[in-house]
Amino acid sequence: MRNTEKNELAVCGFAAVKTLEKINWKRIKRLYFSAERASLFGGLCKKMAAEKKPYNQVKDIVELEKLCGSVHHQGVVAMIEPPEILPLTTDVAAEWVSRGESSIILDRVGNANNLGAIVRSAAFFGIKNIVIPLDEAQSSITTSSYRVAEGGMEFVNVYSIRSIPRLLDDMKGKMVRIGTSLEAKESVYGLKKVCGSKPAIVVLGNEEHGISREVSNCCDHLVIIPFAQMNAGADLPKVDSLNVAQASAVIMYELCRQ
Repeated sequence: MRNTEKNELAVCGFAAVKTLEKINWKRIKRLYFSAERASLFGGLCKKMAAEKKPYNQVKDIVELEKLCGSVHHQGVVAMIEPPEILPLTTDVAAEWVSRGESSIILDRVGNANNLGAIVRSAAFFGIKNIVIPLDEAQSSITTSSYRVAEGGMEFVNVYSIRSIPRLLDDMKGKMVRIGTSLEAKESVYGLKKVCGSKPAIVVLGNEEHGISREVSNCCDHLVIIPFAQMNAGADLPKVDSLNVAQASAVIMYELCRQ
């Protein structure tokens, strides 16, 4: 939940706030917590007191719900300045290439929880770069995505771009451009062979339409996670795809495994 009047974003969830405390506690402008969580944030309260920043133990957890707009606050809410999503520049992309860093592009993934889960997987697998388009259909960083990321937001860089195809064109020959598609013929398990020594730039699409045709035409390879139905009974229902966040974890594992 964003407080536009004070230009603040509510970060809630125990893991998210604890990681924020550990990595960069000075980003926290205000802190609120329940009586049950008080002893776990004593050190942070001392630091905030030294900086003359407000913190408070709430009398009723409903106050926390109002602050973050969610019942999933887990007893703590920290108010921070909204993270700045920097535009991706050619210099930054060139650094990815020189350092051999892979990156993830989200093509209109509109669900904030999915964004948070993808960030969590990226942080776990050590993929630092996530790119989102400047599109109304694309979720940005929200209270929900921060909470679902379980602290992962502190370990990734989120960039914005106006055109995914243009970025992919710029990366031609420099990074292996990989798209995900249910119509793909190549398996995700062949990423090691596909990428070789080059870093990958992987495009994940939304669950309703996948990646756009324009984007898929700019990819070097389209891959799919093959679903294993050979051991399933004939009378069992078939599911032909994973949630985009689940799929991203499989793909990132394959990239990491290289």
